[in-house]
Amino acid sequence: MNRVLHRFRTLPIRTRLSLLVAAAVAFAVAAVSVTCWFIVQGKLYDQVDGDLQKIVQRPGQDMAIQQAVRNCNENPQSSTGLLRNDSYLEVLQANGKVCVHSDSVGKINVAGSDKDVIKSGSAGEIYFHNGSDEDGNALRVATVPLFAEGSSTPDAALLIALPLKNTQSTLNELALILLLVSGVGVIGAGAAGLAVARAGLRPIDKLTEAVEHVARTEDLSVRIPVEEDAEDEVARLSRSFNSMNSSLANSRELQQQLIADAGHELRTPLTSLRTNIELLARSEETGRPIPEADRKALLASVKAQMTELASLIGDLQELSRSEGQRGERVQVVSLEDTLEAALRRARLRGPELTIDADLHPWYVRAEPAALERAVVNILDNAVKFSPEGGSIEVRLTPDGVLTVRDHGPGIPEDELPHVFDRFWRSPSARSGRRRGGGRPRGCRGRGRGRADGRRGAARARKRRPLGGAVRALRGVFDDPVARRGPT
Repeated sequence: MNRVLHRFRTLPIRTRLSLLVAAAVAFAVAAVSVTCWFIVQGKLYDQVDGDLQKIVQRPGQDMAIQQAVRNCNENPQSSTGLLRNDSYLEVLQANGKVCVHSDSVGKINVAGSDKDVIKSGSAGEIYFHNGSDEDGNALRVATVPLFAEGSSTPDAALLIALPLKNTQSTLNELALILLLVSGVGVIGAGAAGLAVARAGLRPIDKLTEAVEHVARTEDLSVRIPVEEDAEDEVARLSRSFNSMNSSLANSRELQQQLIADAGHELRTPLTSLRTNIELLARSEETGRPIPEADRKALLASVKAQMTELASLIGDLQELSRSEGQRGERVQVVSLEDTLEAALRRARLRGPELTIDADLHPWYVRAEPAALERAVVNILDNAVKFSPEGGSIEVRLTPDGVLTVRDHGPGIPEDELPHVFDRFWRSPSARSGRRRGGGRPRGCRGRGRGRADGRRGAARARKRRPLGGAVRALRGVFDDPVARRGPT
C-alpha cells in the first residue's frame, strides 16, 4: 500500500488530478447505479408478489387446495386447468408431508421459513421469500397459513410460487447497461479531468518554464504576464515570482554596484600606498636618502593608508554579511571620541581641506564599529565632494545632534530621497563628476539608521543660499546612562 501511495505521489499533478476526478466520478456513478439496481429489483419483486397475491385470492383456490390434499401427490400429474401454466402450488402439512397439485409446474423446495409459518403464522397474512424448485430454478414463493375449522393455529401451509427467470434476466440486463454507462462516464470524467487539469495548470507550466529558464540562463528579466484583476492562487504565485525576480535583479544590480564602489574606494589608498612605497624603494635603490622628516611623513602616510585599507576591507566584510550575522554587543559609546577618531581619518584623506570641529560630550548605546563606520562615511562624503581648499564644519550639539556641512555642489533635489538607500550612489558621482551624492555606507533605510540597538534618525539636505550639503545624524535615546555616560 505504501508503494502505491508513493507511486501516486510521484505522478505529475495533472495525472493525479485526472485520477482523482475519475475515482470520484466512479464512486458516485457506482453508488447511483447500485441504488438504481436495488430500486428496480424491489419494484420487480413487488410486481411478482402482486401476481402471487392475485393467485392466492383467486376464486376457486379452495378447490385447488382440497384437490392437492385429497390426491397428495409428491410430484405434478396431468393438468386440470385450475392453475397458470407457469405457477407452482403445493400444500405443506404440519407433519412435514408435501402435497403437490397436479397442475403445478414442479415441486417447490420447502424452506425453514415455510415450516415456521405453520408454527406461528397469522390468519390472512401472506409471507414472501425467494426459493427454488427441484431443478434449481429460482422462484418467488408466497406462503399462506391454513387453518382448520374452529382452530386458532395453522395445521398446514399453502405454497404458491412463480419463476424469477424473466425478472432476473431483466435485472442482469439492467446491471450490464449500468456497468457500460458507468464505464463511459468514468472514462469521460477522466478525460474531462485531464483537460481541466491541463487548462488549469497551464500557468504553472509557464511558471515552471520561466524558473527553468532563469536557472539555466540566470536571466532575471523574465516576467510572467498576470492580469491585474486576477486574484486566484496561480495569479498570486505568478506575482510572487515576478516580485522575487525583481528583488533578485535589484540585488544583483546592487552587488555589481557594490563591487564597482569597492574598486573605486580601494583604488585611492592603494594608489597612495604604492606611490609612497615606490618613493621609499627608489631612495634605497639610488642611494639618495630622503630627509628624516619626509621619511617619517612617508612612513606615517603608509601606515595611515594601510589602516584605511584595512578599514575599507572591514566595511566590505560587514556589508557582505546578512542582517542576522551582523553586530557586536551594544554598549555605551562616547560619540565625541568616535568623532575624534573619524576626524583624524578624514584629515588624512583631505589634507588640503580645513575641517572645523565643535564637539560636546554625548554618549549613546551603540555598536562601536557600526557607529564609527556611519560617522566616517558621513565625513568621507563631505571630504570627497568638497572643492580644493574648501572647509567642512562638524558640530556635535549638547543635545546629541551631529551635523556635517561641506561647500561642494550639494545634492540634487531628485536624489535626496535616495541618499540613505542601501548601496545607492549618485549617477553623477559614478560618471566621475564630484558631487555630494555619495551614500554613507553604514546607514540603512530612508532617513533612518540602526548603528545601535535603538532607533536614530539621519537626513541630508541641500542648502541653496550658500551651496554644499548638510548631513545630520540624531541619536534618540531614553536611557539616562546613554546621556551622561558610564560612571
